Amino acid sequence: MKVSILTDNYPGGKTGAEHGLSYFVEHNGTKFLFDTGQSDLFQRNASLMGIDLEERDLIILSHGHFDHGNGLAHLPGGKLLCHPGCFVKRYRTADHTYIGLKNSRDEIAGKFDLITSKAPFRVSDSILFLGEIPRITDFESQQTAFSFEDGTADFVADDSAVALLTEKGLFVITGCGHAGVVNTLEQAKKVTGEQKISGIMGGFHLKKRDRQTIETIHYLKKNRVEHVIPSHCTALPALVAFAESFQIQTVKTGDTYTF
Repeated sequence: MKVSILTDNYPGGKTGAEHGLSYFVEHNGTKFLFDTGQSDLFQRNASLMGIDLEERDLIILSHGHFDHGNGLAHLPGGKLLCHPGCFVKRYRTADHTYIGLKNSRDEIAGKFDLITSKAPFRVSDSILFLGEIPRITDFESQQTAFSFEDGTADFVADDSAVALLTEKGLFVITGCGHAGVVNTLEQAKKVTGEQKISGIMGGFHLKKRDRQTIETIHYLKKNRVEHVIPSHCTALPALVAFAESFQIQTVKTGDTYTF
């Protein structure tokens, strides 16, 4: 399995950065683009990294926020998989800034071979899109800084992830982790039937050294997760807490992880 960082918050030596996430993932003969960041940066970085994005089998969108999906506007088309709730109009509650996707569902469906699934969706024998993730813990997804157009709370129900089956167990890739890391991993266990977790990487959406962060670390240690790679929307206080328990490093564009 190989994960190439096309877009993330920190730049590499030759590659640029933006607030967003885009990975190019290769696993057991399948290649997919996981999120696209908020601009064409993922394409420019892919070119610098020698990655041909035309070789992808599909695009998987983790959720409908601008910093994960607005890069879709720079692609010519192809197969696109996401939760059906990705296309709602959504805002930051504090200042009513629009944070949803630039393109509507109709515009995207007219350009891409769009597949939407609220249920888990099997991409291949060893790759599974997790669909809508149940919020089962009492310490995750309890508050939200987002709202819909009518002012009601938006808990980003469309937030999903991808589970990769490996010889060492599950490896899960998140976009932002709005559903919660523990909820996401429990969903991955449930839908795959695999109980061993090898690793997790991506946005963890942890901002503080609070109960959610500590409970997440405890869960990962209890499950003996070997690879813990937080990035993107994981803030410094949470990263410091993770660094005390795991051998973490700063994820930068241009990085390639091979497992």
